[in-house]
Amino acid sequence: SFAVSLHFCLFSLTFAVKKLGSNTGRFANVTLVRLSEFLSAGYKKGVRPVKDWRDSTMVAIDLMVYSILNVVFLMSPVKQWTDEFLVWNPEDFDDVKKISMPTANVWVPDIVINEFVDVGKSPDIPYVYVSNDGLVQNYKPIQVVTACSLNIYNFPFDVQKCSLTFQSWLHTINDINITLMRSPEEVMVDKSVFMNQGEWELLHVLSKYKSFSVDNDDYYAEMKFHVVIRRRPLFYTVNLLLPSIFLMVMDIVGFYLPPDSGERVSFKITLLLGYSVFLIIVSDTLPATAIGTPLIGVYFVVCMALLVISLTETVLIVRLVHKQDLQPHVPQWVKHLVLEKAAVLLCIPNKKFCSLLARDSDLREIAKEWLQVGYVLDVLLFRVYLLAMLAYSITLGTLWSVWQYA
Repeated sequence: SFAVSLHFCLFSLTFAVKKLGSNTGRFANVTLVRLSEFLSAGYKKGVRPVKDWRDSTMVAIDLMVYSILNVVFLMSPVKQWTDEFLVWNPEDFDDVKKISMPTANVWVPDIVINEFVDVGKSPDIPYVYVSNDGLVQNYKPIQVVTACSLNIYNFPFDVQKCSLTFQSWLHTINDINITLMRSPEEVMVDKSVFMNQGEWELLHVLSKYKSFSVDNDDYYAEMKFHVVIRRRPLFYTVNLLLPSIFLMVMDIVGFYLPPDSGERVSFKITLLLGYSVFLIIVSDTLPATAIGTPLIGVYFVVCMALLVISLTETVLIVRLVHKQDLQPHVPQWVKHLVLEKAAVLLCIPNKKFCSLLARDSDLREIAKEWLQVGYVLDVLLFRVYLLAMLAYSITLGTLWSVWQYA
């Protein structure tokens, strides 16, 4: 029985050895498996891949922008460096010159983007490409929200510059240095992968290398990319600028309505509500990271102020016509500023305005003085409004010219 048991054990061991040998044999001649095992043998991914520790690892960076939505960038930063421990002779491995390896199994530089606010949904690419001379290429498209503060003073004809700074989080320039993979000129004009749709248009990408020190002892390397983008203003022109210009023109037309009519009051109240709605639309359209106030918003506020003043003096005139006995005397300073100064500038060259004053000669003296003040202010506000419209038109033309040739 002992012999039988021994024979059975020997038979089982022989069968296991043959089985193991057959499984190993399936991969014994696979070139990529042999190459992967050759590169992984004794490799320490936690050690910077240089044979001489005095040598700095040069990391080359490239940036390609795919799309832009507000401050969300979909881009592909490319990083490549030389790993002196991942080198082989292609003749020993069937002329294989490149192989993909898991990122978790190789040393990767700690290059980060300083302006990161949030990392969006990015595709997971857990591999790097390794060449036979040790060149490692890391391609990973990412979607990031950057800390890009938009200056909206020229909105919607604005040009923005967002910065993306690449640097090593820990290593000094003696360990990791940074350079460009392509020339700065090629990076600046490259729009080959940019999807030319959406609100923003990519103008160019500027790059600048700089070394800095925190304690005047250890120096760090950084590569800064300035992504210059330009807003497409067609949507805002149709939905904001044209209606606002229409409101301003209608406000000017409203000055030709009789100052003592109730229709003029209701007309100006309707325009005032329209301005308020447009201010709400402009504030909701602007991003939360914006800096400053758009110039068109300032013009809306100015026009609203002029409209409120015009509405006030229109209500005053209507009240004088219907309730003359309730009005006090005109203060002396109002007579001096309005009737003696403004009326001289506005009334004397204007015969039509003088006739308006003459038609009220049958009113009582107190009401007549107030009516004169109201008519003078009405013409004064009309001319100030014309100047505001002219300045608004010139400003829009200037902003469009600067945007067009940015």
